[in-house]
Amino acid sequence: MSKLTITANYRREGDDWAVAVRADGKELDATAPGLIAARLAADQLVDEIATGRTNRAVVHMLDGDAFAFSVAYLHTRAGLTPPAPAGESEASTAHEQVIEA
Repeated sequence: MSKLTITANYRREGDDWAVAVRADGKELDATAPGLIAARLAADQLVDEIATGRTNRAVVHMLDGDAFAFSVAYLHTRAGLTPPAPAGESEASTAHEQVIEA
């Protein structure tokens, strides 16, 4: 029996996280109040979409990027703020600089 490949793609929706789980032409969606809760919801959707299949592989992605998901998820699990996604600059703040002679 071949391995079932499943993708779980996460994206921000305001204050919530949406996750879409896809496999074999099927798609299931869920929304959760945080990334960890969305990851747990994805596990439930994977179990539902792969009913009876034990030989499966799940790839978790943040906006289509597996590495970005891993970074965001591990930071969140550790209680850290994830870095800004590539291409997104952090908000700039005004700085006062005093130069003394």
